[in-house]
Amino acid sequence: MPYINIISSKPIRRCIYINADPIKINKVIVSIKPTIYIWITMTCLKYIFKAVDILDDPQTNGERVAKTLRRYGVENIEVIHLKDSKGETDFVKVVIPGVNGKTAGGDAPTLGIIGRLGGVGVRPSMTGMVSDADGAIVALASAMKLGEMRARGDSLEGDVIITTHITPRAPIIPHEPVPFVDSPVNMKLIQIYEVDPDMDAILSVDATKGNRVIKVEGFAITPTVKNGWILKVSDDLINIYERVRGDVAHIVPITMQDITPLDSGVYHINSIMLPWLATEAPVVGVATTARIPVAGCGTGANYPYGLEMATRFCVEVAKEYTAGKCRFYDEEEYQRLVSLYGDMGRIFRRTE
Repeated sequence: MPYINIISSKPIRRCIYINADPIKINKVIVSIKPTIYIWITMTCLKYIFKAVDILDDPQTNGERVAKTLRRYGVENIEVIHLKDSKGETDFVKVVIPGVNGKTAGGDAPTLGIIGRLGGVGVRPSMTGMVSDADGAIVALASAMKLGEMRARGDSLEGDVIITTHITPRAPIIPHEPVPFVDSPVNMKLIQIYEVDPDMDAILSVDATKGNRVIKVEGFAITPTVKNGWILKVSDDLINIYERVRGDVAHIVPITMQDITPLDSGVYHINSIMLPWLATEAPVVGVATTARIPVAGCGTGANYPYGLEMATRFCVEVAKEYTAGKCRFYDEEEYQRLVSLYGDMGRIFRRTE
């Protein structure tokens, strides 16, 4: 197995292997004992680098993103320019067809991957790509990976629909403990486009670093939300998480406040769970995280290690969910809750 020879006198927590020749790497390292050998397979890192390169550009837009995605075998791409009084953005939707997916006339389930964010930049307030771009980075990297897999002959059983939006100029809004990046267009308009009716289950990816309740390096997942019910964390998703990360599962402790409409006037950890308001499908959040609170408008705060793992998680869930091997929730328990306590979704949605 290829590895990088790390030679250091200090403890080393990780090393990222990036498709390099370890012999050449070793030649430029000064030998200081002790020698430590660490290897980590990062199968999605090149897609993260490419997504970051596209988005960290003040002129980035949906058409430039689509052009790059096509180089990775992604054929079904839709770009829609959205504009209102606050600003503008380009909505991007990608469909990766499965061999027995709805696009092929089959009945295999469809996974949705939503890259949630306010914007990839907050120019002119800050220069460069911001922490809030994580959702778009993971969504685009997932599209590249799945598109290239399909082009090489590794098609999934069902379809995967990936949506996000691209703007380098989003506004900033106050939030505790650190400021948030606001959407340049109405969030309800974004939800209409980002949630596709063909999505049978949804992974909602969002930067979730601006809080004090989930402080772990990398990424974490949430319990499943369906029609206003916060359900137990999916065992199948925990299994995939622990396999991908090689560590115990880290869970975001979402509350009822986090699933209320954003204009409810109560505190939200962020908007990661809000796609549930526009769908009957179960929604699970994939949160990119940090050990300390990091502002969404902070630059230099997109951490490749966590982004790669989050992308790999989304890809692995896509493989298993579209093949019918992964459940987001227990249907029998959900129906039991509804029969006992009623339709929670109706209560929340009537306030929108």
